[in-house]
Amino acid sequence: MFNRRLYLVISGEACKGRDLVAVATAAIKGGVDVIQLREKQLDNPAFLASALRLKEALVPHGVPLVINDNLWVAQACGATGIHVGNSDIQPLAIRAKWPSCGILGYSIEYEKQLYTPEAAAADYLALSPVFATPTKTDTVTEWKLEGVRHIRSLTNKILVAIGAIHEGNAADVIKAGADCLAVVSAICAAPDPERAAAAIRLQIEKAL
Repeated sequence: MFNRRLYLVISGEACKGRDLVAVATAAIKGGVDVIQLREKQLDNPAFLASALRLKEALVPHGVPLVINDNLWVAQACGATGIHVGNSDIQPLAIRAKWPSCGILGYSIEYEKQLYTPEAAAADYLALSPVFATPTKTDTVTEWKLEGVRHIRSLTNKILVAIGAIHEGNAADVIKAGADCLAVVSAICAAPDPERAAAAIRLQIEKAL
């Protein structure tokens, strides 16, 4: 069961030159309770090295590690799970190749995806993006709050909202029906990641 509330999506690039593990550890202190490592620019050995280092830091905190779109790295590092999008390896294939996958997330970019076997196979669905963001340039749908409400009315699946989410809009996205907020820049690029995470977590808790 995916019962997390504040989801950090992290990469070396997003941390603006700061140590990825240091940023992740600070964010956990602020209230992040699941972390996804997204390294589109790294080859498999470098991605795996980063994943192993991050996982070692997360274990004492009981925070699960999810790998973005790389089944080999996810299995090789012993991650809890994997997150995939529309153009990645699909959830049904992951279930077949990795039966012990603990968390399987799937990005929904348009409404029809909600009714596919792939969506049914996922533990949570990510609405991507809720608000347009520079970190995602191939946007199909900008969901906005109305989109979150609409999809919430159509499914009982866990919904993770991602895309330009920060302290100022976090409560509204939760009230619209998201179960969990995924954050990149508002934490990774913040001067104080712990404080930034804590501020967003506070808004989540207030809105529940």
